Amino acid sequence: MSLLQGTAQINKRGQLEIGGVSVPELTARYGTPLYVMDETLIRENCRTWQQAVVNHGIVAYAAKAFCTQAMCRLADQEGLSLDVVSGGELATALAASFPSERIFFNGNNKSLEELELAVQSKVGHVIVDNFLELEMLEQIAARSRKTVDILLRICPGIEAHTHEYVQTGQLDSKFGFTLENGQALAAVETALAQRHLHLCGLQCHIGSQIFALDGYAAAAQTMISFFATIREKTGVILDALDLGGGLGIPYLPDDTPAQVKDLVQTVVDAVHNSCQANNFPVPKLIFEPGRSIVGPAGWAIYRVGARKEIPGIRTYVSVDGGMSDNPRPALYGSRYYALVANKANAPAEETVTIAGKCCESGDILIKDIALPHLEPGDILAMPSAGAYQYSMASNYNRLCRPAVVFVRDGQAYVVVKRETIADILRNDIIPSTWEKSKEKLSVAR
Repeated sequence: MSLLQGTAQINKRGQLEIGGVSVPELTARYGTPLYVMDETLIRENCRTWQQAVVNHGIVAYAAKAFCTQAMCRLADQEGLSLDVVSGGELATALAASFPSERIFFNGNNKSLEELELAVQSKVGHVIVDNFLELEMLEQIAARSRKTVDILLRICPGIEAHTHEYVQTGQLDSKFGFTLENGQALAAVETALAQRHLHLCGLQCHIGSQIFALDGYAAAAQTMISFFATIREKTGVILDALDLGGGLGIPYLPDDTPAQVKDLVQTVVDAVHNSCQANNFPVPKLIFEPGRSIVGPAGWAIYRVGARKEIPGIRTYVSVDGGMSDNPRPALYGSRYYALVANKANAPAEETVTIAGKCCESGDILIKDIALPHLEPGDILAMPSAGAYQYSMASNYNRLCRPAVVFVRDGQAYVVVKRETIADILRNDIIPSTWEKSKEKLSVAR
């Protein structure tokens, strides 16, 4: 599968071009490291999802994949709803004037302040994860004299075929009310007993970066069976089923993820069959794609620096970023591909390992990749970098987070400014008593 998706192409000068702008030109203008996002492809992916779910339900973009005000505004323009998992993501959406009634507020340990913000801002649905949250939300809603629409997050006991760190629906999980031990039914009964909470439906999420679709079908069948149990035990018919997100994308040329339409059809078929078997009305479906919308549209751009050749063992080529702007290889063992943006047609001449500049031996972005001979100043471009890179970036080693640029029709727009050392230092405080004397402070022993 080609990783030159969307508007990405090699131009007549042999340079990588995205959105009609050459990557060397972008790096000259905005510096490196740099995140480049193909706006046209993001919008196309939004529309692909919208078209796939028409007549079945709605699409709620999972903001955790890539959350900025510009991205929230784009999601609104494309008619998507929004799934947020923190007060920060909610505040970002509100700052971008995203309609609060189309926001789902998710997360496993929402604070009192976050729940108060959700109620005050009139989010469409709060996805409740635990009994404490049910209690707090009822108290907040009662004080505010409001009724809050909620979904309950259920742990269905489905193990998705993906990395264990991004499995979320198995029995042993920190997320949601466990179905197998009766906790989920107890949560439903508790929610229905609250005067200021309106239980609309259920949510589950089985994992992330998933290629095989059988887990989605199993989750859908399990959840519809639970809907039928709820009707039997309480007489209540819930009408909304949120099956989360998690559809995988290609990171390597040989990756073959499922298509959006195939995932949606798999879920729709499983839901309809299960509803028929349980004589249950088909609920509205909610999908929460994140990675599959922004992941393929993003590129991480670096400038090549030092080389270290160890004859007979390995050649390391260092770049000016690393685990501070992409922790996924160190965290999950994630694998990436790359090309040399300033000489994209040059043949591969050597096998090298791309190392980051963080002070960690594990800061390796790509191990053993065949590339043209790399020299200091060359520009390395890594595709499929639009999800869970900017959103997981840090200031480790006091490195500044990169800028984010959207490109479209030959134009580039900064949507996140490059962080500066001044930004990092801004929140540092030296105790005032230390400023009064230049002498060393004595330490009691």
